[in-house]
Amino acid sequence: MSKEVLCIILLVVFFAIMIYVGFYSRKHATDVNGFVLGGRGVGPWLTAFAFGTSYFSAVIFVGYAGQFGWIYGIASTWIGIGNALIGSLLAWVVLGRRTKVMTQHLRAKTMPDFFGQRYGSKALKIVASVIVFVFLIPYTASVYNGLSRLFGMAFNIPYTWCVIAMAVFTAIYVILGGYMATAINDFIQGIIMLFGIVAVIASVLNGQGGFMEAVSKMAQIPSDVPATMGQPGAFTSFFGPDPLNLLGVVILTSLGTWGLPQMIGKFYAIKDEKSINTGTVISTLFAIVISGGCYFLGGFGRLFDSAEIYNAETGAVVYDSIIPSMLSKLPDILIGIVVVLVLSASMSTLSSLVLTSSSTMTLDLLKDNIMKEMSEKKQIITMQILIVFFIVVSVVIALDPPTFIAQLMGISWGALAGAFLAPFLYGLYWKGVTRAGVWAGFIAGVGITVSNMFIGYIASPINAGAVAMVAGLVIVPLVSLVTPKLKKEDVDEIFTCYEEKVVSTKKRNL
Repeated sequence: MSKEVLCIILLVVFFAIMIYVGFYSRKHATDVNGFVLGGRGVGPWLTAFAFGTSYFSAVIFVGYAGQFGWIYGIASTWIGIGNALIGSLLAWVVLGRRTKVMTQHLRAKTMPDFFGQRYGSKALKIVASVIVFVFLIPYTASVYNGLSRLFGMAFNIPYTWCVIAMAVFTAIYVILGGYMATAINDFIQGIIMLFGIVAVIASVLNGQGGFMEAVSKMAQIPSDVPATMGQPGAFTSFFGPDPLNLLGVVILTSLGTWGLPQMIGKFYAIKDEKSINTGTVISTLFAIVISGGCYFLGGFGRLFDSAEIYNAETGAVVYDSIIPSMLSKLPDILIGIVVVLVLSASMSTLSSLVLTSSSTMTLDLLKDNIMKEMSEKKQIITMQILIVFFIVVSVVIALDPPTFIAQLMGISWGALAGAFLAPFLYGLYWKGVTRAGVWAGFIAGVGITVSNMFIGYIASPINAGAVAMVAGLVIVPLVSLVTPKLKKEDVDEIFTCYEEKVVSTKKRNL
């Protein structure tokens, strides 16, 4: 059986399962709460895998793993460890329970809805929804990254058809089953990703003579970072040749999840206390294997240095070519698994992004502002139409990305997390956050990342995103301390949700 036929069979089976799940999940999407949040009754395994698969897309596997593995060597594995400990474990511990309790008390279905309810401001809700709309579209388009080279390596199907097929099948199951369909499919796609990354790492290292032999070869490569003076061994050192910039990458890709609406939305939907505890462990282990595995694999990229990973005109390294080049020598069955792995990572993230975008636009911008009377059925239909709209726009951008949009892709994560992380985090824990503090956080997060794109006062857009997040964590409390407070009785009423008495078994609490 040829490589092309094998890949096509795997893809047909994969897409058939996705569509079946969409039809199966229709019963959970009959009202807005079910369509957007799965009825707030989603268990730990589905939630943890939905969190993880929304976190890690083809951008991580093909783009970031190749780029940062090339720059930092094996030390790039720290990015994966940071993603697991900060982006998953701490995110669940710090945000999980409080997000579930307060959003349910406020009856908030989206992150902009939370800002509107928590701070008593319709303007905050509208502006937050606009920020989500503006910065999730380029992020959605970037999800298709990496597919072109991998599909070109696997079989001769044009990239255009791959992108369209992925978009169509994602649209079908999200429209049919809403959040529950994405959660079930995320679980299936997550299983594929887990087995796939382990098999790929084992095969790639085996092709280099095993782990120790691969490390020995890496240790002989001289570093091209000026600070290391061209000495060999930097790419196998503990923190790599450029520890400071490596820290910036860890902060952006790890702390960023705390402020991304498509990630935080998973906590809105989780079922109960036990689900949060179990989900914390599952999500962290998933991140260790997937993210740690991707960056660990990318750390050996320089062993596959060849003419095909360089731009023929400029001579610069094309980072998106590194991982496909590593995988091109794999057995046919593994190449088929890699194709389905990357497709799984991309579709799971895409479904989460378009559901977040459509629900935010419908519930936070159109409802009660532009369309005054919206029944439950009309809200669901509007979200389904917007899902199609967002996917079509993302496909158009992905097929012909202009330079501006290509730049915007790199900063969308930083802008969203920079704007939302501090107001959301402080809003869960501190009664003293003011509307002015939230506005300052929005302005700082978006302002730093967007202005840097045009002026370039911070060399790396990734470091700019990290600065935006840290700036928000400082600016929001400082501004809140010197600006008018919200009505004490309103804030106290919101925080009563944490004091509500619940009955528990001794198995859960002594």
